[in-house]
Amino acid sequence: MQRLEFKGRNDLALVADALGDERALPILMFPGGGQTRRSWQRTAEALADRGYRAIAVDLRGHGESAWATDGDYSIAAFTEDIASVVRALDKPPVVIGASIGGVAATIALGEHTPLPARALVLVDIVPRARTDGVEKIRSFMRTGLDGFESPEEAAKQVTAYLPHRPPRTVESLAANLRQGTNGRWYWHWDPAFQQNSKTRRDEDMFTRMQSAASAIEIPILLVTGQRSEVVDESTAKSFLASLHNGRWVSVADAAHMVAGDANTPFSASILDFVESLPKHCGDSGAPI
Repeated sequence: MQRLEFKGRNDLALVADALGDERALPILMFPGGGQTRRSWQRTAEALADRGYRAIAVDLRGHGESAWATDGDYSIAAFTEDIASVVRALDKPPVVIGASIGGVAATIALGEHTPLPARALVLVDIVPRARTDGVEKIRSFMRTGLDGFESPEEAAKQVTAYLPHRPPRTVESLAANLRQGTNGRWYWHWDPAFQQNSKTRRDEDMFTRMQSAASAIEIPILLVTGQRSEVVDESTAKSFLASLHNGRWVSVADAAHMVAGDANTPFSASILDFVESLPKHCGDSGAPI
């Protein structure tokens, strides 16, 4: 595994892990809010084993990427970060984005033209996302703002939030927690990210996402969980109908965090999609 560092908006440092042949097709992966690049680890390994260059990036304010000193966690900031990473590569990548990473990736590819990319994969996010599901996620994230007495308490909170998964262990959360100077344990992301939720709503990010998606001509794959609290069949089909070149895969036994709930079928769906792409493309990433 190779550690990489990119520069986002205003030169903010974005940390990434890369696996696989440096000469191969790059596949960029951006996690959802509150997650780190480690959430892509098993999928990255599967992609690298199949001969691709898998690059998983921590969003600004998450994991080991820098926190925004100005507190800027607007959708515009995330979008510019992703555009900067795409431009830093030597060949057009496949871009994968989960949740807010998917919103920002869609806007980046649809609005920042020409931005070279081979394809886009959206993980359990559409412009008409269910508001009750989105609020459930935000509510869970707010529960950690005051920190936890111990990693064990944090693990219990995650287990309660994800009852369909095996109980979380302290070891499995190691990359997601940091200890404050007061001895309490906090999620490994800047609390200002959660506090910027209203700013992102005021930016009308879902309307921008829909407009951008409708302008994208490269292939788009939507991967959702059959048990998702954010995307249902109706909203998935509506979104698909608005795309130039869209496909949809629904993963059984998975909720919103598809890659963590059912990684084997999730990774298989990504590999099937990537391997179906045209073998040759121009500088823009479009097939030739």
